[in-house]
Amino acid sequence: MAKILFAMTGADHWTLSGNVKRHTGYWADEFATPYRTFTGNGHDVVVATPGGVRPPVDLASLAPVPNGGEEGARQVAETIEGAAPVRNPVPLSEVRLDDYAAVFYPGGHGPMEDLAVNKDSAALLVETLKSGKPLALVCHGPAAILATAADGPSPFAGYRLTAFSDAEERLGGLAEQARWLLEDRLIELGAEYHCGEPFAPFLQADRNLHTGQNPASAGPLAAALLEVV
Repeated sequence: MAKILFAMTGADHWTLSGNVKRHTGYWADEFATPYRTFTGNGHDVVVATPGGVRPPVDLASLAPVPNGGEEGARQVAETIEGAAPVRNPVPLSEVRLDDYAAVFYPGGHGPMEDLAVNKDSAALLVETLKSGKPLALVCHGPAAILATAADGPSPFAGYRLTAFSDAEERLGGLAEQARWLLEDRLIELGAEYHCGEPFAPFLQADRNLHTGQNPASAGPLAAALLEVV
């Protein structure tokens, strides 16, 4: 079956205004549900991070509330604990796109700290977009797209996409502390940004680019990706 690359954050904090560092990482279910979806359908998953560091999970995302209760939290934790790829990531700088059928970016606030400015991730995104292979990003994962505009116009300009909205950031209580907001920056980059209701599943697809707005969109996004892998 296919081999799918998960490009993930290596950052365990997000720097807010006043140089305040808030603990973060990847959002647990944005890894766990897609991982179960792909591996449950016979696909292999490889995780890549900046420098090959083990991706840190946002501890808040392991709590019962964001997982629909104690049982959901237990299932997510067990999936992460049993996922060998997340314990043995490869460096993004060593990734060869030819080895993979698709690329998937989980979110969490971690990508706002490192992938938003990471050149290896930017090169991977540009190459994947040009290749026509399925490229999927969810929630704050699309922050990685910002790095593709570091040296000029981004090839993602003009693409229809979604990501964690300014409204959701405000409802989560972090918008006023953030140095910048993802929705605003994607619009500035030239993307055609769309969003749905806060914290409800919402997807966008434009050519080979597939995006999901928030944690609730991770499962539907993975299911959509299965149809094109």
